[in-house]
Amino acid sequence: MAVITVSRQFGAGGKTLGKMISSKMEYSLVDNEIIQMVATKAKVSTNWVESIEKEAGGKFLKFISGVVPKSLVDRVLDDKRGYIDEEIYVDSLRTIISKIADEGNTIIIGRGGQYILKDQKNAFHLLLIGEKDDRVKFMESHYDLTTRQATQAVEMDDKRRINLYRKFGKKDYDHPDLYHLVLNMSKVSLKVACEVVCKLVEAQGAEDSPSETQPS
Repeated sequence: MAVITVSRQFGAGGKTLGKMISSKMEYSLVDNEIIQMVATKAKVSTNWVESIEKEAGGKFLKFISGVVPKSLVDRVLDDKRGYIDEEIYVDSLRTIISKIADEGNTIIIGRGGQYILKDQKNAFHLLLIGEKDDRVKFMESHYDLTTRQATQAVEMDDKRRINLYRKFGKKDYDHPDLYHLVLNMSKVSLKVACEVVCKLVEAQGAEDSPSETQPS
């Protein structure tokens, strides 16, 4: 009943590796589904949640304070006219990710899972890193992007990642102490990474399981 969180530098292959582990271990994979869960909990549209994930705090605060026309705000809210801000977003993530983790046998991509589940006994936290050039090449080959498009995607999402962790009040998101395993994807293939992670989780699970032979 383990849960695996995958934090990654964009283009390091976190989602791809997550899918491979999910298939091999028959775990559920949760990524953008969390956006829908947060939106449902806050009674707002997914566009509203996505705007929080993508924008820096200052820009978002301007968005909800009336600088942007109210008609535009109304269009991204659903008919129930819920409300969400950065604090509600983070609180919702904590609640939703904690509930997902309680179910077990799940892989969670990004969104601060390594912080939210840092004290979860059955949680394994992964960090994938890589040289920028390698991450750009990964985006080119896996998502059929030009070099320019891939470079822009990597640079933009690196900024988005910084903004997301800023909402958690965190700056140490790439510190190895937060993780069970740090994988440099410039040096390790996806296949090897998948094998290593699966063996780690299985070995730890076996070690944590009570012995079938009880003392007499």
